[in-house]
Parts: sequence; structure tokens; C-alpha cells
Amino acid sequence: MINVLPGIDITASALNAEKTRMDVVAQNIANAQTTRGPDGKPYQRKLVSFETMLQAAGVGHGSLDGAVKVAQIRNDTTPGPAVYNPQHPDADAGGMVQMPNVNLAFEMVDLISSTRAYEANLAVVKNAKQMAHKALSIGR
Repeated sequence: MINVLPGIDITASALNAEKTRMDVVAQNIANAQTTRGPDGKPYQRKLVSFETMLQAAGVGHGSLDGAVKVAQIRNDTTPGPAVYNPQHPDADAGGMVQMPNVNLAFEMVDLISSTRAYEANLAVVKNAKQMAHKALSIGR
């Protein structure tokens, strides 16, 4: 069977990877003020790493050559700022509260970047569909 929409599998994998990235960024933003998680520590920012799924070190010709997948979601181990707030329930003896290491400006940049990449991949799908439709109508 001939694949009339080549590259759609690769683009779909990129869409899924970017959706995961947007979900993680949204989780980071939602927890930007969480000073005590289930482990009793402040929330740690999560980072998403992508990798390509090249078959046989780039020499294969399968349908997922060059596809993108989420390699890992890991915690950013950078410490968050300590803020003086003696009335906070998580304040230490000196009145300092350890805050999460989430910087909302960085998260918004990541979210915009991920959204743009998602939109670009949707445009690829749309253009591939249009080209396939035009190619099929040539013989009419």
C-alpha cells in the first residue's frame, strides 16, 4: 500500500511530544507557589527532553525514521528562592520560606515556543493533505 501522506507519522509524533511539553509547562505554572508537595518539599520545576527515533542510527527507512518522542521528564534540581515570610505555615525558625524554582517568565517563553512548534506541525499536516489531494486530482 502506498502512503499518500508521507511524513504524517513523524509530524504526529512531534504533535504528541509538544502536547506533553505544554502539559508539563502548565503543571509548572500551576505549582509556581506550591511550597510543600507530597514529599514535604517545595515543588521542583519539570523539564522535558526530546529525542528522535532514527532506526539503525539513521540508515533505516521505516515509517518512524526521524520521529520525535519524549526521552524523559526530569526535575530541575536548581534550588528555588528563599523568601522572608514569617506568617507562612512553611516558614522555618528564621521566617524564611523555600519557594519552588519555577520562573513564570521562563515558563511562558517555553509555552509560547511549544505552542508555535505545535502550530507549525499542524500546518505541515494541512499542507501534506492538500498536496495529496492535488496529486490525486491530476489524473481526473
